[in-house]
Amino acid sequence: MGEARGGCCPPMDLFRSEPMQLVQLIIPIESSHLTVSYLGDVGLIQFKDLNADKSPFQRTYANQIKKCGEMARKLRFFKDQMLKTGLSPSTKSMAQADNDLEELEVKLGELEAELIEMNANNEKLQRGYNELLEYKLVLQKAGEFFHSAQSTAMAQQSEIESHPIGEESLDTPLLLEQEMSTDLSKPVKLGFITGLVPREKFMAFERIIFRATRGNVYIKQAVVEDRVTDPVSGEKIEKNVFVVFYSGERAKNKILKICDAFGANRYPFSEDLGKQVHMVKEVSERLSELKTTIDAGLVHRSNLLWTIADQFDQWNLLVLKEKSIYHTLNMLSIDVTKKCLVAEGWSPVFATKQIQDALRRAEFDSNSEVGAIFQVLRTKELPPTYFRTNKFTSAFQEIVDAYGVAKYQEANPGVFTIVTFPFLFAVMFGDWGHGICLLLGSLYFIIREKKLSSQKLGDITEMTFGGRYVILMMAIFSIYTGLVYNEFFSVPFELFGLSAYACRDLSCRDATTMGLIKVRSTYPFGVDPAWYGSRSELPFLNSLKMKMSILLGVAQMNLGIILSYFNAKFFGNSLNIWYQFVPQIIFLNSLFGYLSLLIIVKWCTGSQADLYHVMIYMFLSPTDDLGENQLFGGQKTIQLVLLLLALVAVPWMLLPKPFLLKKQHQDRHQGQSYSLVQSTDDTLQLEASHDSHGHEEFEFSEVFVHQLIHTIEFVLGAVSNTASYLRLWALSLAHSELSTVFYEKVLLLAWGFNNVIILAVGIIVFIFATVGVLLVMETLSAFLHALRLHWVEFQNKFYEGDGYKFSPFSFALLGDEDE
Repeated sequence: MGEARGGCCPPMDLFRSEPMQLVQLIIPIESSHLTVSYLGDVGLIQFKDLNADKSPFQRTYANQIKKCGEMARKLRFFKDQMLKTGLSPSTKSMAQADNDLEELEVKLGELEAELIEMNANNEKLQRGYNELLEYKLVLQKAGEFFHSAQSTAMAQQSEIESHPIGEESLDTPLLLEQEMSTDLSKPVKLGFITGLVPREKFMAFERIIFRATRGNVYIKQAVVEDRVTDPVSGEKIEKNVFVVFYSGERAKNKILKICDAFGANRYPFSEDLGKQVHMVKEVSERLSELKTTIDAGLVHRSNLLWTIADQFDQWNLLVLKEKSIYHTLNMLSIDVTKKCLVAEGWSPVFATKQIQDALRRAEFDSNSEVGAIFQVLRTKELPPTYFRTNKFTSAFQEIVDAYGVAKYQEANPGVFTIVTFPFLFAVMFGDWGHGICLLLGSLYFIIREKKLSSQKLGDITEMTFGGRYVILMMAIFSIYTGLVYNEFFSVPFELFGLSAYACRDLSCRDATTMGLIKVRSTYPFGVDPAWYGSRSELPFLNSLKMKMSILLGVAQMNLGIILSYFNAKFFGNSLNIWYQFVPQIIFLNSLFGYLSLLIIVKWCTGSQADLYHVMIYMFLSPTDDLGENQLFGGQKTIQLVLLLLALVAVPWMLLPKPFLLKKQHQDRHQGQSYSLVQSTDDTLQLEASHDSHGHEEFEFSEVFVHQLIHTIEFVLGAVSNTASYLRLWALSLAHSELSTVFYEKVLLLAWGFNNVIILAVGIIVFIFATVGVLLVMETLSAFLHALRLHWVEFQNKFYEGDGYKFSPFSFALLGDEDE
């Protein structure tokens, strides 16, 4: 498949998977690392694990993988630090400066230690800075409180001194005489605690202190207007400055414990006004010094991160490559001489020359005295499946692979899915206005694909971006079917000429009751716009879409059965051709192929025959005359022949194949017994091993039951699958009716009010309804139904899907891995 072929047509690389071969490489140990590296650049060989019985820690290169894992951890640490700072790794291409893993390991260790030390110092300085900021706030707010208290006290003292004791007024303290007679030589000493507490906790803080001290405290608070950075958590939160006055050591201890419990930061404070001024000045100077130191540290840290960012991608790629190389080397087995590594793996046949060139280059670049040996092994093991896809075909292939990966060189439904999937979607989504909206959306992703492919997108956006070419094809086919249905947001247009029908009179009063009359030749393309709004609209469109769904379904199911013939012919399985393909094609077309023929004949002749009646009485009364339901001469005889063929096809599918398989098994074993008599000892051992693994005891009952299930499934499936294609009609009708409802009941209704505001609201509602329901939900619904028709109705006719995907060792895939 990979080689150029003669002839007028290019090879269909997608129809059959690439021919694969099992290769063995014998690589000298001194050039093994470079060889595997060059093979990773080629990316066309899938290595087999020859050390599956060993744990990861018992393998040869476990220590190297551990080192690579440690370096990957350091790089993740650097990336986190860069993201926190707002830096991103540089994408500019640079010459590789560090190709040696040992040097890179030392360098990353030094950078990590330096960065950790910087972070620790910066965190310590920042915490000290935040504590000083809080201290400064406490000095300011508490100083204001003490200053106002002292001013009030002095004013009261002067007032008391200016008035004699005998003169009382309402403002005179009641206990003034006791206060004046108090012994001033024994003053009551009150202590106080100052600090900051989170504002949301202050009410509880105040209540707990009051209860713990039984009210023997005085609390004063001051609100800090701006948010304060907490020294412990580093978060900006709202705080209040508090001053708690207490009496006694026990009260003090209780208050300190409560402060710790509420996360209140305490700071020392002096009553002396001179000391307060001195402390404010000292704190301000220290804040200035710390700010300068922190800024210098941040500049130094930023420069270091810039240096790391410039080479981050290069270092990360090198570590990923080295880790993947050592993982691959761990899959190779060591020769008994301890001088060579033996590798086995699958590769496409067309990649033979590229692999051999990589081996020669590795031998030359590593100055190895012995070259690597490349040889193809014979095996009965099933090879992996590999399709060469591009950015257009890959999304369609993913749709098929989601059902199951094709068996090796099995016919690939992906070739036909490129056309049939978007077409069946469009049959359900037929509206060329909505199709244009999908087209614009897909073109946006296609035009910006280079930029978007390098960005990290959300889950839904990334999925939509990956299927941009599928959406493009769906949009193109939707425009086509929309033109066939003649619907533009449910509005018909006379795009290809004038309508063939007209009203009976100028008033058009009888249009919806009596109908229209034909005055011109038939509308050239698609549905005549005059059908919309007439009394025959729903019966006509339902009949058209229902019959079209049956025609499309029978055609696709026939395609699936024909592909089963090509599979059987390719694999040389004549039993499947004669006892599976032939009876299946006869059974399906005797019933539903004949129905499709009747639909086409009825369309061409304009007959009024009832096809339901024809198909039902074809089984119930096959010998009765058809009467007015006869579409062509000899129809009764043809129906009898087709019914007989359908009845014969069922035992044809069921009975012969199990007996022929049993006979083949017996003949094969008899032939082996005669050939083994003249075989050598080596051949005896080889055949015996093959017999023990490849030829199990033939279970006739199991084969017969399997064939019985397959026959019943096909016979019943022929009916149910044909009925399943009627979803094309149902969803097309639902889409059309929803579109009509939004147009008539929202847009036209708003237009009829002759009010600009109502019209604007109506247009907005119409746009949101169209986008949300018709362009999102209906698109998803039609997509899922088209997916089901391909997976169940089409692929079950020929597709086994029990293979496994080719997963080569390739450096190009490293970027997709999540380390």
